[in-house]
Amino acid sequence: MKDHYSLSPVGNSLARAGEGRYSSRSGADKTSRNADTREATMTESISLGLSPCPNDTYIFGALLQGRIDTSPSSIRPTLADVQTLNEMALRSEPDVVKISVAAYGRVSGEYELLRSGGALGRGCGPVLVSGRPLAPSDLTGLRIAVPGRLTTAFLLMQRLGAEPREILEVSYERVMPAVVAKEADAGLVIHEGRFTYPAHGLHKVLDLGSWWEETTGLPVPLGVIAARRSLGEGFRAWMEERIRRSLEEAERAPDELWPFIRDCAQEMDQATIREHIDTFVTGFTRDMGPEGEEAIQRLVRG
Repeated sequence: MKDHYSLSPVGNSLARAGEGRYSSRSGADKTSRNADTREATMTESISLGLSPCPNDTYIFGALLQGRIDTSPSSIRPTLADVQTLNEMALRSEPDVVKISVAAYGRVSGEYELLRSGGALGRGCGPVLVSGRPLAPSDLTGLRIAVPGRLTTAFLLMQRLGAEPREILEVSYERVMPAVVAKEADAGLVIHEGRFTYPAHGLHKVLDLGSWWEETTGLPVPLGVIAARRSLGEGFRAWMEERIRRSLEEAERAPDELWPFIRDCAQEMDQATIREHIDTFVTGFTRDMGPEGEEAIQRLVRG
């Protein structure tokens, strides 16, 4: 999951961005199609930016594989790491995109949040790790590897009040190797890193998700789905409904999506993939609800 990909139109293999398109039009799901597109600004092709992480491919897999009707449009997806997706949103590139909650304030003039498809929950936050036992107070003056300054993980570390000497920005899968190689004193791990850091001989400094929950009483708002404001409220409602239908299809027949999820996850083992889905796909994924809204506002506003 180190590169920037788009889905190839042949099977479910991955191709580098710009080399392939995958149409998700289908005749399998036409219920209320006319009703929920009447006030939507529909285009022939909807660009969709997601991560290749198991929670995203689980939620959106049925949509990307053509099991959910998107007529009169087709979906043109790109899979990339979260920092790249944030940067794409800053350039106003995708019509619909997964972004870090921390980045929303930077793109809110162009994008509106959708209520479904996000990663919010409890026990799912980023973790600060180190090569030797450290207390959170020991982080001051150290060099910390982070998966990007626009990530929610980085914002949570700032909210903690940590004052590192230097920030080393690397792609998220390079955070733990940087700490192991002593290129950084500590690292901020996200995604499957919260499950796998002990296998790298690393120590937990602080679970920032648990810290947030204990401090605020709210779930951790990690990632959200945003759509262009210019496409209108009708389009956003249409897209939210497709996301929910895709999630329902995943819940109905998860085994049918497994090859696609596994191919996107690449180096993850099956147990880690399943734990990832169980952790990051929550009740807030279907609809963030008032509690999710409050968590987002609390984090963004500080």
